[in-house]
Amino acid sequence: MAFGDIFLEELRTYREDNLAKIGMKGIFPLWKRRTADLARDFIHAGFRAVITCVDSEVVDKRFASREFDEAFLSELPSGIDPCGENGEFHSFVHDGPVFESRIRYTRGEMVLRDQRFWYLDLIPVRSTTGGHAFACQG
Repeated sequence: MAFGDIFLEELRTYREDNLAKIGMKGIFPLWKRRTADLARDFIHAGFRAVITCVDSEVVDKRFASREFDEAFLSELPSGIDPCGENGEFHSFVHDGPVFESRIRYTRGEMVLRDQRFWYLDLIPVRSTTGGHAFACQG
């Protein structure tokens, strides 16, 4: 089982312990890589993402709904991990070189939950074949 975890030791241990219970091993290809490099590699590789949630205790609400791009990275306050590895923000990847086609959505309302987290609602756009062209955030 492959995971995109980068440096949260407790999470890696949790995953490895649970996988061991069913005779599986975890693979962590990004482990201990510099997150500033990973963020820029992601953008330069042609992936596109939108910020869907920010923790208002560490990141201003204005960052929610932004595209994850060079401008976003350059405006992040000092001390905020560029990959959001400490839960500062979460994103939804909607396009990239491994996608058969981009995931189409429209932006819904911005909602404050638990008096702390600003969430951008994403609304799926129906594809021309009648199904939804949308996938859940991972």
